[in-house]
Amino acid sequence: MNVLRQGLALETMLGFVAVAARAPIEERPARVAEALGRFVGDPTLLAGRDLPCCPQNYVRHLLATGDGYGVAALAWRPGQMSPVHAHRTWCAFAVQQGTLTEHFFEMGEPPVLKAAVVRRPGDASHGAAGLEAIHRLANCSALPALSIHVYGVPYERFGEQVNLILG
Repeated sequence: MNVLRQGLALETMLGFVAVAARAPIEERPARVAEALGRFVGDPTLLAGRDLPCCPQNYVRHLLATGDGYGVAALAWRPGQMSPVHAHRTWCAFAVQQGTLTEHFFEMGEPPVLKAAVVRRPGDASHGAAGLEAIHRLANCSALPALSIHVYGVPYERFGEQVNLILG
């Protein structure tokens, strides 16, 4: 039996993300989502990492920072969801464990639900900055979930420069 060094899958994925994050800005979100999608289904990807959930809301755990971007694992308990939001920067995410539902909205007061897509392990999604990609992620299942997100700002600026809350 071959046993790879723990963390090798994550290191490899982060290398592919770093290359994708240097693509032209109009291609960057899709390329980063593709890089995540190649590796996120590996059950050993986050092995050995303590990524606890929080009882009140989803929680971000820093995985890596790069040149102008950050990578975080988000831990979701059943029933937890993000607010309805757009992004101030490009973004990409993929589900590593569990199931998340991505709800898409169009602008309105309040925003109007137009579609929902169930995201399972290995599924990836992405969006450009701006009001064209208004969404919400939710763990509508009875089990915890983990997702990996890459945003086009360093991790320390996630709080003020990622989500534009709309609802």
